[in-house]
Amino acid sequence: MGLEDIKLMIIDVDGVLTDGRIFCSDSGEEQTVFHVKDGSGITYWHRVGLKSAIISGRNSRAVEHRAKELGISDVHQGAQFKLDAYEKIIGRHKIKDSEVCYIGDDLIDLPVLRRVGFSVAVPDAPEEVLSKVDYVTKAPGGGGAVREVVEKILKAQGKWEEILKRYL
Repeated sequence: MGLEDIKLMIIDVDGVLTDGRIFCSDSGEEQTVFHVKDGSGITYWHRVGLKSAIISGRNSRAVEHRAKELGISDVHQGAQFKLDAYEKIIGRHKIKDSEVCYIGDDLIDLPVLRRVGFSVAVPDAPEEVLSKVDYVTKAPGGGGAVREVVEKILKAQGKWEEILKRYL
């Protein structure tokens, strides 16, 4: 687990970037809620030249919109076999498993979590996931978990000070 080597962060959506709840109107329109701190964290991640991607088992226009807003161009939705999407992403970026952080929350994420250099789960993931990851966030999914991971990695890489300089 060399946090210094991480170059790419791949994020699950439901349960990680969101709290996992899906709000549906009477007409069936979905509403998705994202946490602003996670968005800030992803912005900081990109600011120091690191890459990010999304792999989600579901399809959502809200995810497309949020990813575009945050500058995440590598978005794979409807990925029932997340390892397939993962292979495409690391191949495209020419990145090794050891250079990837993946944040997930459920069984569907296990094949990817077992491959990456730094595997992360949110605290309400099932025990089968929690027992296999390198790190469990203190913050819940949809409540700053991604930001927590960004800070942890950037501090380990000595890049957090670069972020702070802009604000201090």
